[in-house]
Amino acid sequence: MNPITREEVEAAQRVVYAMMKPTPQYAWPLLRERLGIKVWVKHENHTPAGAFKVRGGQVYFEALARTEPATRGVVSATRGNHGQSVGWGARKYGLAATIVVPHGNSVEKNAAMRALGVELLEHGEDFQAAREYAIALGQERGLHMVPSFHRDLVRGVMTYWVEFFESFPRGEEPAVVYVPVGQGSGFCAAAAARAFTGAKSKLVGVVSAHATTYLDSFRAKRVVESPVTAVLADGMACRIADEEALEIVLREAEDIVTVTDDEVAEAMRILFADTHNVAEGAGAAGLAAAIKGRGRWPGATVGFALTGGNVDTDVFARVLQG
Repeated sequence: MNPITREEVEAAQRVVYAMMKPTPQYAWPLLRERLGIKVWVKHENHTPAGAFKVRGGQVYFEALARTEPATRGVVSATRGNHGQSVGWGARKYGLAATIVVPHGNSVEKNAAMRALGVELLEHGEDFQAAREYAIALGQERGLHMVPSFHRDLVRGVMTYWVEFFESFPRGEEPAVVYVPVGQGSGFCAAAAARAFTGAKSKLVGVVSAHATTYLDSFRAKRVVESPVTAVLADGMACRIADEEALEIVLREAEDIVTVTDDEVAEAMRILFADTHNVAEGAGAAGLAAAIKGRGRWPGATVGFALTGGNVDTDVFARVLQG
């Protein structure tokens, strides 16, 4: 993917900020006390869809309306937050949207997508199976397939990382930023924003220990399919890394680290106790990685995005009970 230009960034910002304001970020005192270092949290759980992906959806659909005005319907696959971004974008531009989710998907994410007017279908046991079915369905019905990774999605997501990096005086940004990796748009957006703003933060990708395609591919320097057994961190439950995203990860990541569902659950409890914010599994992965790696960067300021708060009520209740 070629570097994203200033004109592209500014165009994405106009689209995103027509829908929402920049999200807040705080260095919470209790997190600093707990970790022994300053920790900056970017609150993407405060978007209209409760997660960062809605930014990418707005930019993608604005571009689609300009470049393919004859489009009447779209299809995509998701575990939830990408589907909401598609639902928001499709509704804004008057398009019919079909979303495919795997069996056993989040009940409340499914409800949120249906509330946006999408046709929700269940297929397969994981995201990859749902994605393959969505592609076939799109070909059968003549629908535009909205991918999980695309330059326009990255441009939209990039707006929150630009907000983050530009909030610091030059040279005072966090030394390390932990970025959850699902299909790759979040990490690639962070890398693009770092280049755009001139920030010097190291970027550390975070994957589920139960869905390691990006870690395995990072080590092998090629796409490696890996089994998925993640339950709590469903937003990172990716079986096959995206080849284009992997190229960027290989070039820009300081490292890729793993967090288990148990470590994610502990981070969710900590975020609620120390900030009174609700985090879904993938949304807490950055903090889980910061806790796990705090001895690696002694005295360094770190940052992460609470990427989403869309966790089912019963799941969150069980997490809080420990």
